Amino acid sequence: MDVTHPDAEFRAFLVAGRFMIQRSKSSGVHVFYPRAVAPGTGARDLEWVEASGRGVVYSTTVVRKKPPEPSYNVALIDLAEGPRMMSRVEGVEPAAVAIGMAVQARIVDQDGEPVVVFDTVEPAA
Repeated sequence: MDVTHPDAEFRAFLVAGRFMIQRSKSSGVHVFYPRAVAPGTGARDLEWVEASGRGVVYSTTVVRKKPPEPSYNVALIDLAEGPRMMSRVEGVEPAAVAIGMAVQARIVDQDGEPVVVFDTVEPAA
């Protein structure tokens, strides 16, 4: 049996500046969070593909911190490819993040680790 380490592979892509997600070769369904088998089918044919980075806010909440720490948002983002991921939206006040808001991913350094965050974008016409 082949041993896979999808979390380590995902992190290595982020370190290289690439936002990658998995796709099942047999069904064409995109998958996130990284895993060894496709959910629902158990297929072991997941391949890494470049994510577009486009998404829409599905849900959001504000985590309020005691000053001087700034408050921040936690958001569920529906990626254009289909999967949903948890992240945060930057560049706007946490309370200004709204359901349905169009966003674009970027990779930032957070305490020495690369993470995916999102910025707001104008919706496509």
